[in-house]
Amino acid sequence: MYPDHTPQRAVEVHHPTPIPPPVVHPAPVVPVQPGTVPTVASVVLPDGRVVTGYAIDAVRREPVTAKPAVSRTAVNVALGGVGFLAVCGGLLLLTSFIAALTAFIGQLIILAAVVFGGWIAVQVLGPSGGSSCTTVNIRRAVFKRNHFHG
Repeated sequence: MYPDHTPQRAVEVHHPTPIPPPVVHPAPVVPVQPGTVPTVASVVLPDGRVVTGYAIDAVRREPVTAKPAVSRTAVNVALGGVGFLAVCGGLLLLTSFIAALTAFIGQLIILAAVVFGGWIAVQVLGPSGGSSCTTVNIRRAVFKRNHFHG
């Protein structure tokens, strides 16, 4: 394996030593008897039968701990914030309503102007054949001092 001119070395092989697993001793299981033996209750039903059984205690709730008191300052700040938001919302709705009402009135004014302007246009440009109209023959008319005579 090595060339002839190199000295040979001794090879040392190291084997790891295994670590023994820890020894776990299970805790001994000891049967535990209840502190008191429940009493046996017997109930006689109206028809004469007897029912026997163990009495079961009602489950008791844990006592309710007193709630921490809420400071008046915190309540006032919270109510003030709610009131401020309500006022801001009301003002926003009010300004929106006023803007919508203004636009509606503007539309009504434009509609009235269009209808009235159309009525005037029909009166001016309409056919002139009625009892209130005067037809003049311009060829026979005589003009004197900017007066029209027919």
